[in-house]
Amino acid sequence: MANQLPPFADMSAVVAHLRSINKKNTLLYAYNGIGKTRLSMAFQDAGKNGTERDTLYFNAFTEDLFSWDNDLENDSQRVLRMNRNSSFFSGIQEQDMENKIRPLLHRYADFNFLIDYQNWTVNFMREVLVDRTVQNVEYIKISRGEENIFIWCFFLAVAQLAIDKQPGYTWVKYLYIDDPISSLDDHNAIAVASHLAQMLKKEGNEVKTIISSHHTLFFNVMFNELKNGVKYFLSKGPNHGSYILTDTSDTPYFYHVSLLQDLRRAAESGNLYTYHFNILRNVLEKTANFHGFKNFSSCIKQLDDDPEGVVYARIINILSHGNYSLFEPTEMLPENKEYFRRILNDFMNNYRFNPELFPEAVAQTA
Repeated sequence: MANQLPPFADMSAVVAHLRSINKKNTLLYAYNGIGKTRLSMAFQDAGKNGTERDTLYFNAFTEDLFSWDNDLENDSQRVLRMNRNSSFFSGIQEQDMENKIRPLLHRYADFNFLIDYQNWTVNFMREVLVDRTVQNVEYIKISRGEENIFIWCFFLAVAQLAIDKQPGYTWVKYLYIDDPISSLDDHNAIAVASHLAQMLKKEGNEVKTIISSHHTLFFNVMFNELKNGVKYFLSKGPNHGSYILTDTSDTPYFYHVSLLQDLRRAAESGNLYTYHFNILRNVLEKTANFHGFKNFSSCIKQLDDDPEGVVYARIINILSHGNYSLFEPTEMLPENKEYFRRILNDFMNNYRFNPELFPEAVAQTA
């Protein structure tokens, strides 16, 4: 059974708990907007003591250490710049990083790269067929997904140095990994999770790891790979700034059901925010994929005056994207709450769920 811990007054209390449980591996599942990235930074801040630190982290800040120089003047030598001032890159010149990153990268991608330590740039290259001859084209622009996987592999190579207790990385007592798979497809999400688990389970690894994610597929792979780890569901608490951790270590967690339960409770309470449309769209997209539909709109009940479901699909598109930020939750307008309830209620009536988990119909009032 899932076990909800007493509410934590603030994020620092959550950090103190995560450090006090002294577990080798800790998994945190949380929706977007809960504060996973802020938690990862608070965790690493708690490990600082003057110039000393104990946490090597991967999160959105890690990705920001890399930026593109697209050579707008000549449009010929595009490179990915590395922030040489970051301690993340301290000492990597002596670590033969290319040969450590390359085997990891080639699990997922077919391009190659060279690091220029004098200019702190990365030159990407790929073999292409030109006039029936294979040529190596340098300074190519890689896709956002390829860039993300390169940065992830860069981090993995550094993390491996810490696990192997290589000189310069013996200070690492914790790895904190927050949502490493943004922009990746499901295949690579599974591959990344599986490879990460194998690295963490390496015999002799003494580094403790905390992994947080909102990606259900990635989380479920990690859940099953790290069987001895503790697993939490992180959510906001009853008071402003407070948090709740629910221990789900002993219970296989069906996140799509949990998502629907949360949406149901939000619909019934009236505490509906625009990010709930994002969660609803996530459920609809997965349902559409499972049933072989091309678009999530196929899972929306069609009205007599809207036989193709265009209106509701457009509402979900608008309210789950753009300026309706996940990180600045905005309460829905009354008419949008009604749209939300109607779409959710029709969906749950069309796709039957266990009535013991969903005993009552969603209220239809704003």
